[in-house]
Amino acid sequence: MRKPKVTRMGFALCLGCFIMVILFFNSSLKPGAEPLSERSGHKSRRSPLQTLYDGDQVESGVQAIHQGRREVLEEACRSYTRKRRVLIPEDLKHVIVDDQHGLLYCYVPKVACTNWKRVLMVLTGVSGSLRDPLSIPANEAHVSGNLRTLSEYSTSQINQRLRSYLKFVFVREPFERLVSAYRNKFTRSYNTAFHKRYGTKIVRRHRSDPQPEAMERGNDVSFEEFVYYLVDPATQREEPFNEHWERVHSLCHPCLIHYDVVGKYETLEQDSQYVLQLAGVENQISFPSSSKSTRTTGDMAAQFFNNISPFYQKKLYNLYRMDFLLFNYSIPAYLKFR
Repeated sequence: MRKPKVTRMGFALCLGCFIMVILFFNSSLKPGAEPLSERSGHKSRRSPLQTLYDGDQVESGVQAIHQGRREVLEEACRSYTRKRRVLIPEDLKHVIVDDQHGLLYCYVPKVACTNWKRVLMVLTGVSGSLRDPLSIPANEAHVSGNLRTLSEYSTSQINQRLRSYLKFVFVREPFERLVSAYRNKFTRSYNTAFHKRYGTKIVRRHRSDPQPEAMERGNDVSFEEFVYYLVDPATQREEPFNEHWERVHSLCHPCLIHYDVVGKYETLEQDSQYVLQLAGVENQISFPSSSKSTRTTGDMAAQFFNNISPFYQKKLYNLYRMDFLLFNYSIPAYLKFR
């Protein structure tokens, strides 16, 4: 008589477990148990990275241009990079993170980075009630801590974001960017910090018989003296270049980080719109149009290089050569060393 009793108890136990499993799945399907994103009113959407590689949301001609740029960059990295190394947090200090929209942006000074920081301040909510990027003061866009950089995250968080976020960078013809940096930092009277920090050093080292006032103020550095400073081996032995004239490949490490979009200053409006479209925010925000009257052009750069000897032109080109190669910029026609 004991066997049937044991069998009945076992059956009852199995039946009870089965009922509990059914109740669990029923409760998980109730309206109150949907994912947090649904409860908060956000519909699940594709990430910018998915939108880029699925390829049905953006005009095909634009996609083809950016695919071509990626291929050129990858081929140049294979051809000119001897050995790969592991990324360290120091490499990621220029990569800004937008966790809300799945974006990683490596900012390059003198390539519309102020406006891109403004846009990201609006997108991440840092700007508060300000929704127009141009209403954010330029100096506010550069305040450290307003926007998080990838270097602030843990190793696992960094790797997860590098895998799943859209990574983009904006670049510019290297010598136009360099002339733009010189004009902004050494010919504007309000940039006294740069005059003191760099101008005085340049005058002392690269001007014969400098006047005491020039050594004190450093506010009249010529472009020729600036070039001498850049190509002087002692300059980089002492400290890294300032970010305004540091090479893009040293700031953003495009052979270590696979950038999905390489925007160019020469097609700034179109490429910026493309990124916003991939992020699905093109109807919420517009990239600010810049003033073309003050923009440093190729013709302007040519004028600055008139007084630079072919010897120093060649040395300067060799210094920035990787940026020319990686981002498919030709050697400027105004250079005389060829």
